[in-house]
Amino acid sequence: MIRKWRWVLALVAVAAVVAAIMWWPSPAEPVQPSDGAAVQVASPDQRTRVLTVKSAALGRPAKVTLLLPPGWTPGSGPWPVLYLLHGCCESSTSGGWLEDDSTAHATSAAPALIVIPEGGPTSWYSNWLEGPKWETFHLKEVREILERDFGAGDRRAIAGLSMGGLGAMGYAARNPGMFLVAASYSGVLDSQAQADAIVDITRNWGEDAAKLWGPDPYSAAWRDHNPAELTDRLKGVRLYVSCGDGSPGPLDPASASEDGSERFLLSEAKTFVERAEKSGLDVTTDFYGPGTHTWPYWSRALKNSLPMLMAALTGE
Repeated sequence: MIRKWRWVLALVAVAAVVAAIMWWPSPAEPVQPSDGAAVQVASPDQRTRVLTVKSAALGRPAKVTLLLPPGWTPGSGPWPVLYLLHGCCESSTSGGWLEDDSTAHATSAAPALIVIPEGGPTSWYSNWLEGPKWETFHLKEVREILERDFGAGDRRAIAGLSMGGLGAMGYAARNPGMFLVAASYSGVLDSQAQADAIVDITRNWGEDAAKLWGPDPYSAAWRDHNPAELTDRLKGVRLYVSCGDGSPGPLDPASASEDGSERFLLSEAKTFVERAEKSGLDVTTDFYGPGTHTWPYWSRALKNSLPMLMAALTGE
């Protein structure tokens, strides 16, 4: 049974008050990490830091938003880390995680750095065969900056929705030992089963889909980015998988109709879970029935899975 972790507020209350008194909004401040990469840091409020990273892996600057934990101060740590990956086709650099205050509210007591990195509209959270190296950006460049400048430790969790679910499970599988727990909310968990859709979406955003994993969806590169093919590489990682069935649910407006995307993703999720269980993995599922491929369900999934994610990070 997952133990409550909200007791940490009592331990950090004094530090939080002191931080509140001492904090004031600041303009962007340049930080020069030891590797020479330029990082611009803005502080729009007491808890939030927005990093602009000049990324060699991407060949351009990219944004990373941090939500600091209660009691964080410069030089403190090491802090556990939770990555939140957004879905496809998002123009915002935070991909909707910060469109309202639900994410900030749900994680307000979490004793971890909450990391919301830019993932591009169609990155598919991958090092492209020809093009940007998103996995290197997230797990090398960003990780090193977090460890160097924000006290990040080596206890990490990762969660993502839709395309981000593919990223969460894929990153955990391809980087053994990096993550203790991974979560997918309505995630793309059998990418080869919807190869045509991935190719079409990528092309619709003006990218050459063949430069992603190559033109053959049965190739080794495609398999290496298909969570359903990677379950044997997730041993030791606790997993959380949630998805609706695509029918209008309690968080949908009265005008909502059937959502074929969510229904198809539920089939993928069940395939992934079946293979994960055959591999002997620790999987928690929430196939909650009615629900569409929309934000209210992903916000709820984060809230529901957060105790498990924090328990893994804090060793409870």
